[in-house]
Amino acid sequence: MRKLWAIGLSAAIFLVSLSFAPREDMPTADAGEFWGFITKSSPYKEWNFWDDHADMQPGRAPHGPFHRVYVNDILLNADGVPAPYGSIQVKESFNNDKQLMNITVMYKLKDFNPSAGDWWWAKYDLDGKAGPAGKVQGCIGCHGVRADNDYILVHDLK
Repeated sequence: MRKLWAIGLSAAIFLVSLSFAPREDMPTADAGEFWGFITKSSPYKEWNFWDDHADMQPGRAPHGPFHRVYVNDILLNADGVPAPYGSIQVKESFNNDKQLMNITVMYKLKDFNPSAGDWWWAKYDLDGKAGPAGKVQGCIGCHGVRADNDYILVHDLK
């Protein structure tokens, strides 16, 4: 009986670890590859919103007066701080007329930048051309006010 219990516990631990491990097909820290991932391989518009930050919300600089924040299932199902590796947040930024201006992202990559939560950041124009990408100091500086929430501003990780 004890052996059966140990096998069951081991299996449960393995399954839980799989749910928090990034998928093998996750992109690297390459802006072009990442854009292809969120627009073709795993289209972000098919992802979800956090319940407490759904659909279009009022925003502020530098993202514009309105935004939508999509999160992949890894981040949506995060259970506390820190967010699991493979977590992605995609923010669509809109102007006062609610026209899409640009897209910014946060992507949690193991050992990418431990001093800033291992987040990779990028800003894209509407054609997918990357502006600043990687260890973007402006992003890190602003989001750093919520380092205790793993740099996530719009939702409290529980």
